[in-house]
Amino acid sequence: MYAVIKTGGKQYRVSAGMTLRVETLAAEPGQEVVLSEVLALGEGDSLQLGTPILTGASVKATVKAHGRGDKVRIFKHRRRKHYAKTQGHRQNYTEIEITSLVRPDGSAA
Repeated sequence: MYAVIKTGGKQYRVSAGMTLRVETLAAEPGQEVVLSEVLALGEGDSLQLGTPILTGASVKATVKAHGRGDKVRIFKHRRRKHYAKTQGHRQNYTEIEITSLVRPDGSAA
């Protein structure tokens, strides 16, 4: 069974036991979070789609750690104009492990 969830402005296809990095969540490591924005829920050949969100469905996850991603270097240059600018950015993330998927009728999968 899998679900398509939306968090941090991005969409992820998740299943139970999966570990992934999402945008920063306001939760401590070890704490359980409930992601309620489930867009689709699939099992085998059947697929339940939300319009746009599947009401009653949710995904439970445990926060593993917080961290910062690799540095992205930004370099801007204008030829023959004596202009060069360098910047860097490191995005914060939260690493979560999906523990269970909850169907719209309330049963866990």
